[in-house]
Amino acid sequence: MKALTRTDFNFPGQTKVYYGKVRDVYFINNEYLVMVATDRISAFDVILPKGIPYKGQVLNQIASMFLDATADIVPNWKLATPDPMVTVGKLCKPFPIEMIIRGYLTGSSWRTYKGGQHTICGVRIPDGMREHERFAEPIITPTTKADEGHDEDISREEIIAQNLISESDYVQIEAITRKLFRRGSEIAARHGLILVDTKYEFGKIGDQIYLMDEIHTPDSSRYFIADEYETRFAKGEPQIQLSKEFVREWLMANGFQGKEGQQVPEMTPEYVNSVSERYIELYEKVTGQSFAKAADSEDLARRIEGNVMAFLKK
Repeated sequence: MKALTRTDFNFPGQTKVYYGKVRDVYFINNEYLVMVATDRISAFDVILPKGIPYKGQVLNQIASMFLDATADIVPNWKLATPDPMVTVGKLCKPFPIEMIIRGYLTGSSWRTYKGGQHTICGVRIPDGMREHERFAEPIITPTTKADEGHDEDISREEIIAQNLISESDYVQIEAITRKLFRRGSEIAARHGLILVDTKYEFGKIGDQIYLMDEIHTPDSSRYFIADEYETRFAKGEPQIQLSKEFVREWLMANGFQGKEGQQVPEMTPEYVNSVSERYIELYEKVTGQSFAKAADSEDLARRIEGNVMAFLKK
């Protein structure tokens, strides 16, 4: 199986390129974006050395589905998906924060809480909570958006005090975040899942707020299996997680958390293929649809370039 880990396109009207941890973003005429979901995988803000076949297709198609399913809540940047690994959309001026919303105490929030810190991003977490316990109401724990290195936790009050976003815009995106999470939770429940936590990114075109980037994918979200949650929680057993957390757990078990001096463990072909299979399983559970692998190609970049060029010509 092939994996796309780098791109180097030159599209008509291209003004610049941004290479993210997973996505390569091509700016067209300072008005549109061609966002390529590569097969790169990152964890602890580090890009791992091997790509995961079909991961980009999984992420792009899940995000596309959920952008369509939430367009009545807030306008979003998507215009079209000319290739299974590509979305073309409107260029927005991004807000410099990510909105993370959590329905359960798990993942990094649990690790922080277990370490004795019971206030996260200005939100007080009740004493005596257990791992994977549901919050009475979902909490919002924003982070800054770092081009390189680690995103940093930040509170609502700090965001407004530092004038990163106006108070009126922040109030709006906080309300939108809760509506999107509610919609995502409803869709997940129909597929026998619990949407545990997720992140959203927003920007503006003129005075209009837009939802940007990916939404409700296994890279940006965490899901539990609904009919096993209560039993496992009552017994103090680990939850079955549909997210990238299984990769983080493998890395931690092998002595890597992205800290200085640590080495990424060897990613054997068998391990890479097992991660690919997990991503396909995630797609099918999250969407309730069978995953159709895009036509296998010796040159994924050539296929993508041809599809995007054909779209741009229109």
